[in-house]
Amino acid sequence: MPFMGGYGTAGVPDIVACYKGRFIGIECKAGGNRTTALQVKNLNEIGKCGGIPLVVNEENVDQLEEVLNDEVQSRR
Repeated sequence: MPFMGGYGTAGVPDIVACYKGRFIGIECKAGGNRTTALQVKNLNEIGKCGGIPLVVNEENVDQLEEVLNDEVQSRR
């Protein structure tokens, strides 16, 4: 997870990774927080380019591994 410290690029997902050869952008949200328009735009671009865009919160974090494996399998 990149630490931005006020110098990061706005809208870039909190976690950028490569999983089983696929680029992933994960935006992490807590409580009732929602993605911003810029975050949604960047996640959509990741998806358009063949990456896996995800928004993770308390409700789905336990399912993250399953979601990632399903996404990788469905995009092959």
